[in-house]
Amino acid sequence: MPSLLAVFAHPDDESLFSGGVLARNAAEGSSTAVVTATWAEGTHRGAELAEALRILGLSEKPRMLGYADSRVPESAPGSPRLCDAPLDESIGRLVGHIRQFRPDVVVTHDAYGGLTGHEDHVHTHRVTVLAVQAAGLERLYPEAGAPCQPRALYLATHPHSAVQALGDFAEAGKGMKTVPDEWVTTTVDVRPWLERKWAAVQAHRSEAERGAAPGLLAALPAEVREGILGTEWYIRQELPIPGERTPETELTA
Repeated sequence: MPSLLAVFAHPDDESLFSGGVLARNAAEGSSTAVVTATWAEGTHRGAELAEALRILGLSEKPRMLGYADSRVPESAPGSPRLCDAPLDESIGRLVGHIRQFRPDVVVTHDAYGGLTGHEDHVHTHRVTVLAVQAAGLERLYPEAGAPCQPRALYLATHPHSAVQALGDFAEAGKGMKTVPDEWVTTTVDVRPWLERKWAAVQAHRSEAERGAAPGLLAALPAEVREGILGTEWYIRQELPIPGERTPETELTA
């Protein structure tokens, strides 16, 4: 299995969107790590994140960019909200993690920011796409370490056809942001790792207590929850790997 670095906005996003893939990669002995854009070490959600990653089988401790959640200023005392931080600074911080971990594959939110379109999810997508490109360029962020070009970028998403299964979870799909089914390049059946994924979601206790996604999922029948969490969808973004492309002399579709 390829080494994998997942980059998500908040603690719990990693388990909800990619918990099955993370658990599978870790179980098969692949280097696997998570970067979380908001909240800080020493906060209660930082501790919950560490517990969730332990449950998923990751040996790496959480990597945190240290910005504040756009809706919870106290999530990173003394730091700006992720969406307010200078873009160049955010990209540089993430490039540092990419060059240090040197992943084959990076996973992050899709351009919608997932089903809810949360502004932190959307911005994390933007920062990650730019950082993955910048990480391979030696003259960008030279202070962040030696260049490293991941081989693939995958965007965690949901296709239109998933709306029916998600209906009980999100008011019959009202306002959910999904993509055309043909955009999905990778569909992963994560039911073999579902028990571990669900335990990781439940580790985010404060989110469950306030009625966010972990709490909403806990209130559903087990078979409905399995229908929601048992499949993960991704859009693969091709990246330029030196020597692996046929030279072209025209712009082609």
